[in-house]
Amino acid sequence: QVQVVESGGVLVQAGGSLRLSCTASGLTFDDFDDYTMGWFRQAPGKEREGVTVISASGRKTYYVDSVKGRFTISRDNAKHTLYLEMNSLKPEDTAMYYCAADRGNDWIYYGLSYIPRNWGQGTQVTVTS
Repeated sequence: QVQVVESGGVLVQAGGSLRLSCTASGLTFDDFDDYTMGWFRQAPGKEREGVTVISASGRKTYYVDSVKGRFTISRDNAKHTLYLEMNSLKPEDTAMYYCAADRGNDWIYYGLSYIPRNWGQGTQVTVTS
């Protein structure tokens, strides 16, 4: 069972940039590149939202419309690490950001509405105006 831990969430001013990281462990019988990875976020009083997903190979990525052109997801399979580069941050990006992992390709096939099986505890991103 893979475990994922997020880091990098901080308080930042609007227009600023931030990079979140997510490191996977517990890959006793699997390889990190067997897993589709992605990020969700949940703001206070709002539903959880799928932000972006990246395929196991890294060749396919999808983004929610509100972050297209501003956020970039990437992965380093050798380091078992997922990244989220966040630029031109807005106050509405304020949320708890969760890393998630799902073995196989279902998440890529079904898109950002898919609920992956393995979740981190979250890292808080706060954007001030």
